[in-house]
Amino acid sequence: MGTPASYTTRDCWTAWDLRAVIPRGPEARQPRAGWRRRLKRRLRTAMLGPRGPLFFPMAHFILFVFTASTIFHLQQRLAKIQRMWEFQTLESVMGENATSHPPRGMWTINAVGRLGNQMGQYATLYALAKVNGRPAFIPAQMHSMLAPIFRITLPVLHSATARRISWWTYHLNDWMEEQYRHIPGEYVRLTGYPCSWTFYHHLHDEIVQEFTLHDHVREEAQNFLRGLQVNGNRPGTFVGVHVRRGDYVHIMPNMWKGVVADRRYLEQALDWFRARYSSPIFVVSSNGMAWCWQNIDASRGDVVFAGNGIESSPAKDFALLTQCNHTIMTIGTFGIWAAYLAGGETIYLANYTLPDSPFLKIFKPEAAFLPEWIGIDADLSPLLNH
Repeated sequence: MGTPASYTTRDCWTAWDLRAVIPRGPEARQPRAGWRRRLKRRLRTAMLGPRGPLFFPMAHFILFVFTASTIFHLQQRLAKIQRMWEFQTLESVMGENATSHPPRGMWTINAVGRLGNQMGQYATLYALAKVNGRPAFIPAQMHSMLAPIFRITLPVLHSATARRISWWTYHLNDWMEEQYRHIPGEYVRLTGYPCSWTFYHHLHDEIVQEFTLHDHVREEAQNFLRGLQVNGNRPGTFVGVHVRRGDYVHIMPNMWKGVVADRRYLEQALDWFRARYSSPIFVVSSNGMAWCWQNIDASRGDVVFAGNGIESSPAKDFALLTQCNHTIMTIGTFGIWAAYLAGGETIYLANYTLPDSPFLKIFKPEAAFLPEWIGIDADLSPLLNH
């Protein structure tokens, strides 16, 4: 089928065949009359063609425009989705970094004194490191003291590691102060003899968990208590009694202008519980058991001298006291911790130094004894007479 006379090869030019209307070669530098008019005519011919709308070259053009538009919109949509995905990924990474990066530095504390002292140092380190956002490590000697008795969780700082660190020593008083919430430094060694509820009582449940007895230690104490009787009957209430003697018998009057508990104080404390509880039994532990046998009246059948008084092996005595319902204590951190962990009601020796005692410069009774504990004043007459 031949080509119609009205349809020539030049009519096949599309809107993009500008050579027919725009000057080329040397003529390009000279204006060509009417070229804009011819361009409009060619565009109109390409849009409609001699055979009507949607001529074959125009179909290609529309397909191109449709394809380009689709690709453009898809790219815009994909870019938006990618930005959302990148933002969510960033949030996820930031969240992981906030929890996965451990706090920097290392805090520890001096390990001095016997069981009660080191329990106070452990609890204080635990609390202050947490409030300051630092990791806590205990000395190896503290671990050796506490780990055989309690289920402590703080990691051990071995001596070889400790020697390689340049520590900043920070001394603590025996009571909490606001400045302790903002202790600077990444490598800090706390010092002192802190044993005050003001440091850690807000973490009571965690501290009690740290000082949970090992099963065999607890079971030995409970087996002993289950075998006790009051005049042939099972006791209604168990009251632990800790009597601190030892070196304090001489240190208190000679250095601190103070006294230790006497016979009268213990009688008052035992009678306080006898008046409030049915069939109580008093489980006595002391580092001066001979004095207790002579000065605590056991004629009623409700007193048992249970402790062995061995200071180098305190687990048995301490476990017995903490497994009782209530506590009578005299002075010292051993009794304070026994009462704190036992819970219940506590009677303590109050005002056992003269008002001008240097002991009161390093010890605040209100920071040592919980507000709900009940104090019975000591007899200071031996000091006044002397």
